[in-house]
Amino acid sequence: MSNPAFDLSGYLKDLAYIVNIDSGSKHPEGTAKVAEFFREKFVGIGWKVKVHTVDSSVGPCLEIVNTDQNNYDLLFMGHMDTVFAVGTAAERPFTIKENKAYGPGVLDMKPGLLYIYYVLESLQRAGKLAGVSVCAAFNSDEEISSRYSRPWLENLARKSKYALVLEAARANGNLVNERKGIGRYTIDITGVAAHAGVDHEKGRSAIQELSHWIQFLHSQTNYEIGTTVNVGLVTGGIGANTVAEHAKAEVDMRICTLDEAERIETLMHAFAAHPKTQGVTVKVSGKVMRPPMVPSDSTLQLCAEVEKIAADLGIDIKWTATGGGSDGNFSANLGVTTIDGLGPVGGSGHSSSEYLVVDSIEPRFHLLYRTIEHIIDNKG
Repeated sequence: MSNPAFDLSGYLKDLAYIVNIDSGSKHPEGTAKVAEFFREKFVGIGWKVKVHTVDSSVGPCLEIVNTDQNNYDLLFMGHMDTVFAVGTAAERPFTIKENKAYGPGVLDMKPGLLYIYYVLESLQRAGKLAGVSVCAAFNSDEEISSRYSRPWLENLARKSKYALVLEAARANGNLVNERKGIGRYTIDITGVAAHAGVDHEKGRSAIQELSHWIQFLHSQTNYEIGTTVNVGLVTGGIGANTVAEHAKAEVDMRICTLDEAERIETLMHAFAAHPKTQGVTVKVSGKVMRPPMVPSDSTLQLCAEVEKIAADLGIDIKWTATGGGSDGNFSANLGVTTIDGLGPVGGSGHSSSEYLVVDSIEPRFHLLYRTIEHIIDNKG
């Protein structure tokens, strides 16, 4: 089977353009520019694009379809937002050095978004999408756990047979078929303020109570079953000479099963009901933001086919279970056959050294193209 032509120079030109647009999750003007770029691209090949405003604090989301049907053979998911602040693109714009491309979002996940456009345009031009209903969902709040777009994404997933997530392949070339679930919680503690030198005995330290919470929460980490609990941010008090009236902690939890999340949540609420420090009160808020992405039997069958396609293309791939989340967590949790990491290869995401391996772009494009061909040919 011959591979379709791929315009690498055009792809890199488009990638440079969108990487050089600041599009942090809290910069709706920037994500709107990226959205307009893709809206024009897809409208230019005859697709229908619906623009959704999920919240005024984030940019628009795009629902891109080639059909009037309300159910989809294929759902593609990707995000237009990055973790980087306004001004980052000007400080370190898109560059290529020694087979690596650099710039904010050059890996996570602007190349994957471009893959979606390039592969669908190529499949359509080859007549491969006749009778195939396709939806591409581009959101602008993935890096903040898709807190606003989740209901929209889940609604699309419920109507889809397959979900392909174009996050980048791992630095070693692996794809992703399993991700941990993510919970985010806030521990708010209220005590009684007092002068630390004059009336210390009248105070009830919120910070003292928080110290018990940190030990308790970290003790729930269990590497053997894949659970991690991390108190990543703490605040409290107004000065060393005052018994702290308030303290707060922000908590990240990663789990492989929802049962484990429920267990830890139950423990947290029980711990809050019986503070270790007399006279303080504790409030726990938060929830599981992303359920675990657990591969179903049909997902594992598709993974096996992808391995065969990769071998035929001379690409060595394996599958990774990762602690990071993606929007594939939502579709997999709803029982949709979901695979992830279908973008080009790279590493150091969310950092100033984030990179994309240029030589991986064309081979991984062909892997994606052939994977979609297989799904189309066997969609039954």
